[in-house]
Amino acid sequence: MNNTYPLSALKAGETAFIRELLGGYSFRSRLAALGFTPGTEIKMLQNLGHGPLIVSLRDTRIALGRGEAQKILISVEKEHPCQCTKENPSE
Repeated sequence: MNNTYPLSALKAGETAFIRELLGGYSFRSRLAALGFTPGTEIKMLQNLGHGPLIVSLRDTRIALGRGEAQKILISVEKEHPCQCTKENPSE
C-alpha cells in the first residue's frame, strides 16, 4: 500500500485517515471497538516522540501506547478502504 505510514509518525495537529490495522485478532478487535476502523479520520493531539500519544477520533480522545500506534497504518489522503472499481468490484 502506497502513502501509508504508522500513526506514531503523525505530528501533533495533523489529521489523517486510518487505512489498516496490523496485529493479532484481539488487538484489531479492541481497536475496532474503540472506533479505529478503516476510513475514519484521526487527529493527533499529542505526540512527544516517545511514550504514549493522544489522538482524537469520532469526537473522543484516546491515549495509545507507542507500540499500538505503530500497528495502525494511516494515510493523509482519504480513500475508500476496499479500493473497489467499476471494472473490478470484488477487490
